Amino acid sequence: MHSEHLRTEYQLAPMQFSRLTKRGILLRLSMPQLIAISIAALTIVIALYTAGASGISWTSPLWGAAALIAVVPVGGLKLVEWVPVVTRWVWRAVWEQLTYRRRIIRPRPAGTLSLPGDTASLREWTDPESGAVMIHDPHAQTLTAIVAVSHPAFALMDPHEQNRRFVGWGRVLAGACRSGRIAQLQVSERTLPDSGTGLAEWWDQHGSNDETWAAATYRDLIERAGPAGERHATTIALSLDLQAASRQVRTQGGGMRGSATVLRQEMRALCAGLRAADLTVGELLTTDDLALILRTAYDPAVSVNLDRHAAVGRALATAGPVAAAESWDRLRTDSAHHAVFWISE
Repeated sequence: MHSEHLRTEYQLAPMQFSRLTKRGILLRLSMPQLIAISIAALTIVIALYTAGASGISWTSPLWGAAALIAVVPVGGLKLVEWVPVVTRWVWRAVWEQLTYRRRIIRPRPAGTLSLPGDTASLREWTDPESGAVMIHDPHAQTLTAIVAVSHPAFALMDPHEQNRRFVGWGRVLAGACRSGRIAQLQVSERTLPDSGTGLAEWWDQHGSNDETWAAATYRDLIERAGPAGERHATTIALSLDLQAASRQVRTQGGGMRGSATVLRQEMRALCAGLRAADLTVGELLTTDDLALILRTAYDPAVSVNLDRHAAVGRALATAGPVAAAESWDRLRTDSAHHAVFWISE
C-alpha cells in the first residue's frame, strides 16, 4: 500500500521528443526550397508573358516538378533538400574519400588528433592548472572539456527519488543555459565489456585465498564472470563558445590560456550543479583518459586489453582508428559499426 501511495503521489511528468528544429531563410523555407520555388515561379511568369495561358500548360511539367520536389517530404527532408546531400556523397565517392587509412609511418603534427574526416582539424590543449585536456575546434570556434560522472540506476529508484533527481538534473541544464557562453552540452553513456579487474581487485582485498573448495570455486567464478560482464561509463562534455565568450577570454589574458581559464570556470559551475543533483563527479579527463575513450570508441574489441594494461593506448596521437569505411547508412571503424538514428515526437 505504501508503494502504491508513493507511485500515486510522485508521478513523473510524461516527456515528448520535440520536432527537429527548422529555421528557414524566408517563410521557414530552406535555401534549396527557395531555389526550387523560384524556378517554378520564374517559369510560370516567363511562359505567361511569352505564350500566354497556353504556355503555362506547356511548361507545367517543369514548374510542377520544381514545386513538387520543394514540398514533398522524404525521410524527414524535402526532396530538393536531398540534392546537396546526395551530390556531396557522389562527389566523395567519385574521389574515393569514403575510406580512411592511417598513415602510420608519417608522424602527426604536434597537438593534433589522429582522427578521420572533419575531426582531423581538432587540436588538443592541456590546461596547466588542472591538467585536464581541452579540445579546440578552430572551425566551430569551440573549446571543450570533459568530466566523468557516475550515478545509480535511475530505473531502480522509487518514484520520489526519481522525481527529485529529475528536478535536480533540470536545474543543472538551466544553470548551464543561463551562462550564455555554452555552445553545447553533451551527455555520453557508453556500455563497455568489463575486463574483470574490479572483481579481481575486490577478491584480492576481501577474499580468502586459501585452498578450500569454496575459495577455488569463487576464484573460478570471478575469472569467468569478468570478461562476460559489462560496465557503464558516463561522461559530460561542455563546449565553450569562443565568440560569445570573447570578452571574458580577453579579460583572462586572451589566447588559449584565457579560453582555458573561462572554460575552467564554467566546468566548476557545472560540477557544482552536478553534485547538488546527487551525481558523483570525477576529475576532468586528462590526455590519457580521452585517448582511452577514443581508442575504445573506434575499436571496442581492445577495451578489455587496454583496461588490463594501463601503459598501453594512452596517446592521443594514435588514439584514432587505423581504418574507416563509410557507406550510405553506417560507418565502420576497426572492430565497430556505427549508425545514427533520429528520434522525434
